[in-house]
Amino acid sequence: MGFQDRPYYREQPLNGPGGGQLRFGLPRLTPMVKYLLIVNCAVFILQVIIRGRLEYYFAAAGLPPVVALQFWRLLTFQFLHSVDDPFHILLNMVGLYFLGPVLERNWGWKKFLSFYLICGAVGGALYVVASRLQWMGEGYLIGASGGVLALLVACAILFPQFRVILLIFPVRIRTAAVLLTVGYLLFVLTGGRNAGGHLCHLGGMATGFVWVMARPYFALLQQKRGRYAQQHNREQNEKLNYELDRILAKVHEQGIQSLTRSEKRFLQKATQQHKRK
Repeated sequence: MGFQDRPYYREQPLNGPGGGQLRFGLPRLTPMVKYLLIVNCAVFILQVIIRGRLEYYFAAAGLPPVVALQFWRLLTFQFLHSVDDPFHILLNMVGLYFLGPVLERNWGWKKFLSFYLICGAVGGALYVVASRLQWMGEGYLIGASGGVLALLVACAILFPQFRVILLIFPVRIRTAAVLLTVGYLLFVLTGGRNAGGHLCHLGGMATGFVWVMARPYFALLQQKRGRYAQQHNREQNEKLNYELDRILAKVHEQGIQSLTRSEKRFLQKATQQHKRK
C-alpha cells in the first residue's frame, strides 16, 4: 500500500528578531511518537525475517468472512508495511516523525494515540467493508497511511502556517491536504492502482477532519454536562441536608426512640459521611 506522493512538513516560523525566513528544522521527538516509530521499525524487521507470517495473522482483509470479523486486525494492520517496498514504511514514518510531535504536545499522548489509531482503524474498516461488498480486490491491507494522513489533516486545520514538500514543491499544508484528497478520490472512483489503499487513506483523512472540527462542540457538551452534574449534586445535597435537619429536629423534640428504622439508617449514613469528610 505504498504511495509515492506522501508529504512531510516543514514549519514556517513566525516573524521575530531573526526575520521571517523559512527555515528547516527537525522536530523534537515526543514520547508516544518515539514509541510508535520504534514499534513500527521493530515489526518491519520481524516482517523481513519471517516473510508473510505477520501479514497472515494481523493484516486487515474483507475475505474470507472469518478474517473480516477479527476486529483486532483494524489496529494491528497499522503496524505492518510492505517488505518489498521500503518507501512504504519510510514515508509513513517520516510523516509520523514530522507531524506527530506537534499534535502530541498539544493534545497529550492519550488523545494523540487515540486519534492516530482510531482514524487508521476507520480507514481499515472502510477497506474491509468495500472488500466484503466486492467493490475492491480480495487482497490484504497493511500500513500506517490512514493514521498518518489523519495527522496531516489535523495539522492542516490547527496549524495552517505549516508548509510541506509535495513531491518536490513546497506548498501550504492545507493545499497539500486538498490535493491529496482529490487525488485519492480519483483513484478510488476510477478503480486505479491501489484503490483499496487509497480508500483507507480517505477514511483516515475524513475521520481526522470530523474529529478535529467536532472537538469544540464536544468540549462545549462536556462543559454543559459538567454544569448539569454540579447543579444536580447541589440539589441532591440540599435535599439530604433538609432531610437531615428534619430528623435532627425530630430527635431534639421527641427523642431518638421516635425515629423510624429508615430514619435511623439515614442518620447513621450521614454520620459516616461526615466522618469521612
